[in-house]
Amino acid sequence: MKPVSNAKWTHRPDLPVLIAALGADECRYVGGCVRDALMGHEANDVDLATRHHPDRVCVLLKEAGIRTVPTGLEHGTVTAVLDSGPVEVTTLRHDVETDGRRATVAFATAWEEDAARRDFTINALYAHPETFEISDYFGGLDDLAQRRVRFIGDARQRIREDHLRILRYFRFHARFGSEPADEEALAACRELAATLKGLSRERVGWELQNLLALPDPSPTVARMADIGVLAVVLPETGGVQVNRLALLVTAEREAGVAPDAVRRLAALLPPDPAVTDQVAARLRLSNAQKKRIARIAERKDGDGADPRALAYRLGMEVARDRLLIGGSPVDLLKGWEVPALPVKGGDIVAAGVGAGPDVAKVLRVIENRWIAEGFPEEARTRAILAEEVAALA
Repeated sequence: MKPVSNAKWTHRPDLPVLIAALGADECRYVGGCVRDALMGHEANDVDLATRHHPDRVCVLLKEAGIRTVPTGLEHGTVTAVLDSGPVEVTTLRHDVETDGRRATVAFATAWEEDAARRDFTINALYAHPETFEISDYFGGLDDLAQRRVRFIGDARQRIREDHLRILRYFRFHARFGSEPADEEALAACRELAATLKGLSRERVGWELQNLLALPDPSPTVARMADIGVLAVVLPETGGVQVNRLALLVTAEREAGVAPDAVRRLAALLPPDPAVTDQVAARLRLSNAQKKRIARIAERKDGDGADPRALAYRLGMEVARDRLLIGGSPVDLLKGWEVPALPVKGGDIVAAGVGAGPDVAKVLRVIENRWIAEGFPEEARTRAILAEEVAALA
């Protein structure tokens, strides 16, 4: 594993001011930023745990001239607004009461007590902000070295505290794990899969999209289907669409196309816009995502016959989606920009066609011929225009 101090974020010029305000012995870097640094990956977010009460955090940072945002005071979180990006500062805590969806917490002063309430051992690693010495209370370093994703303590208890941890387990296994997967974790996820029904749709949708955006989530999604988790959160797959995801991942890799969660979600669903509309609404996809996945669902066996014509009619993104899912090559789209039809309705009127429905009809015919001829230049397009106008005479 790499030293935490190798990570670029540890050299941010504004972090020492924050650490000095809190006191180096009163705070620790924690969670994903530590885990990713140890693996040689750059972290998107930097999180600090502290023994200070959140009110005290606000006072200390104000005295240091650091602006704060009370992003989650009830859970002990204050966001420090720094020039190089925000840092979440969270008071040590332990759970008082949980119902699988939300938790009531009490603030604590012991690092190990705070670590015990976290989900996985690899997420419960703390780094001293000056020495970068690692505090590991549950074997997270060994699990990270073995690429093993393991719940802290009793897996079933961790899931009962927060049902979303089932989906988080599979996402973390797809990103960090290796085979064989932890049997206790799988057994707990299988046993408690039905608890996912009680979660908010946004949380489920967010986790699914993050899982599907990983380089190759197909083995993990197949396992979710095998143990009954996928049927709870995405019953529309019927278990028969899962193999299509693996084929899509291979096609993306061979074509040099980046992973995309919406495209992969569409591959898991039958080509039925009514079904995708239902799923998109349930998972609270954005309007743009809803429109895109519905158009992907209209895919047909003949999509690969003329990739550029498909891109012209549907847009490059949706055309690429449909071709990749259908197993058709996308080579003809690489480096190609969708052209604009060189003639307009005004050109048809100028050629002698009276304004009215005939203009639109002629324009459609010209456009279809232009597409069929492979999008020729303006001179040829105007020749087509002349031929069609002459045919009306």
